[in-house]
Amino acid sequence: MSAGWRERGLGAGWQFGFFRACIRRAGRPVAYRLADLVALWYVLARPSVRARCRPYLRHRFPGRRRLLGDTLRLVQTFARLLVDQTALRLGDPTLGTTLQCREPLQALLGEGRGLIILTAHVGAWQLGMANLGALSQPLATVARLEPGDRSSPFREGAHPFTRIDPDGFLGGVPAMVGVLQQGGVLCLMGDRTWGDTRTAVAAPFLGGTVRLPSAAYRLASATGAPIAVLLPVKPCPDQFEMSLAGVIRVPPGLGRGAAPYAPHAAAFAGMLEAFLAAHPHHWFNFFDLWAEDGTCGS
Repeated sequence: MSAGWRERGLGAGWQFGFFRACIRRAGRPVAYRLADLVALWYVLARPSVRARCRPYLRHRFPGRRRLLGDTLRLVQTFARLLVDQTALRLGDPTLGTTLQCREPLQALLGEGRGLIILTAHVGAWQLGMANLGALSQPLATVARLEPGDRSSPFREGAHPFTRIDPDGFLGGVPAMVGVLQQGGVLCLMGDRTWGDTRTAVAAPFLGGTVRLPSAAYRLASATGAPIAVLLPVKPCPDQFEMSLAGVIRVPPGLGRGAAPYAPHAAAFAGMLEAFLAAHPHHWFNFFDLWAEDGTCGS
């Protein structure tokens, strides 16, 4: 496990408390404007913030010499998303989330092999996942809780998930298989290896090659569970939706080697590219996925 992949959320406790108070008393529009100013300060005063945005922006906008404007827009979009996330936890009645793809997901669950939901650190994935409770099936997510990260949605118990620790017994695999065998829903992130590239597979992405985790595809091959790729959209200022980008079917018995899983990782990467073509400033995986060894520094 590379320590460089352990991320501590930006922002001190008093800052999150300030924004909670602002949302309660002044509403989201005022909080958005303050978040924009905070984002501007981070971009101008923190070189590390600019550095963490640069790999994605250089691949998403090849040939652009000046990326400062794109960096600011990316960080401001992220800051506004944190405002939305906080407002939803506070019960803001003007902000809603829906699961538009409920029927196709129910059909996949009806196959009786459980369901793997694969998403990524794009858009309002945390808000969209809250709606998975509408599937009326046991829900589990694979997630770490990093010390000092106050932005994690799983720390506060706001979501109806059982959390599986990937640092637990056998990497949490027995627990993941158990969820699927019970016909439940298992949620995984498909865009971050957390520095553990032993089972990662190469996939083309935004003009380069990245290393993506293969856990979802290996579980699908072992259990027969279908993979639904869900990505979030915000069709209007007060509404979030989880959209079904596609379904990935992995043949059984592909074994331990990485090569058989590469086409499925490439399919997922293609769905991500399509999402980012429409929402270029909604990428919040602030790591250099194109680095040769698949890791990066903090």
